[in-house]
Amino acid sequence: MDKYCGTISDVGTDLTPLDRIRGCLLGGAVGDAIGAAVEFASWSEICAAHGDAGITGMEPSYGRRGAITDDTQMTMFTVEGLIRAAVRLHHTGITTVTGVVWHAYQRWLVTQGEEQAGGWEGEKVDGWLADVTGLHERRAPGDTCLAALTSGLMGAPDIPINDSKGCGGVMRVAPVGLIATPDVAFAHGIDVAAITHGHPGGYLPAGVLAAMVASIMHGASITDAVTDATPLLRSHRDHEDVLRLLDGGRRLGTAATLNAPTIERIGGGWTGDEALAIAVACAIGADDFRHGVLAAANHSGDSDSTAAICGNLLGALWGVDAIPREWLAELELRDEIDTLAHDLHHQFHAADKAVTTASWFMRYPGW
Repeated sequence: MDKYCGTISDVGTDLTPLDRIRGCLLGGAVGDAIGAAVEFASWSEICAAHGDAGITGMEPSYGRRGAITDDTQMTMFTVEGLIRAAVRLHHTGITTVTGVVWHAYQRWLVTQGEEQAGGWEGEKVDGWLADVTGLHERRAPGDTCLAALTSGLMGAPDIPINDSKGCGGVMRVAPVGLIATPDVAFAHGIDVAAITHGHPGGYLPAGVLAAMVASIMHGASITDAVTDATPLLRSHRDHEDVLRLLDGGRRLGTAATLNAPTIERIGGGWTGDEALAIAVACAIGADDFRHGVLAAANHSGDSDSTAAICGNLLGALWGVDAIPREWLAELELRDEIDTLAHDLHHQFHAADKAVTTASWFMRYPGW
């Protein structure tokens, strides 16, 4: 899989790759669940409902505490697609990460009660993930993702499927950075986001996030991860607006108090470039996981996506033990997300070769 996803041999700290993988995936889901309770609310409405400090932990949304949204659902299917791309490579000698992840998103589409893309074979809804009952809950899926995936077309940076710069691309690509070197993660992050989002402001932030996660996996700080990703971003055409917002997020996290008024200088996080910048600001300025994720959720805008991305970054940085235990205890599909984290580690980092077995292929068929 090196040709496609790269390898990680040394993270340079006492944290293991599994600690960081679990932290990234569970941290993102926790941020998503906290932000879900205040998504679409203005800061004044958040304060009216939760007090002057805003939301301070898990609150009910979608009928329960700790409910995830489409952000985490699609992130889980990204993990599945990455594993299945590697399985395909092993068994057939050829693979395409983007194509196999596109198939994973088609399985997510089925869980949302949507028609599959024209001509796609229904019997390909296999593996274990699509059978998870809790994933068959509709949690405000993005119109752009639904329209793109039901079209039967697979977008790419050079063949855009639309002109959307929404944050639905960046919010799901952190897993790419868990298995890749920064340059490869950047390229695959762009491609995976461009499946559904055709504007550079929608897919370039995804490349930056994936590259940042990859750098963090190698032991970088959040600030250093931004520095590592910046030349990759600069090398791509139409990067100027994304870079401007990313630099603004870095400066904000370093110099300003994290609160709704300062965060909203960036925007609401509805676009990919704004969502990444807000998450970066909150991750750089965070005293700990709790502080950073709550800052990323407490503003007028797309609170679940910004808090999810911040949770991805801080979880990868500090590992799963940094996530408050009471938040994990209430997290919907916690065990299934953790299973995916272990399976991703098993496929790309473990020394044993059980991933070559027939039972593993049945668990993650190679398409």
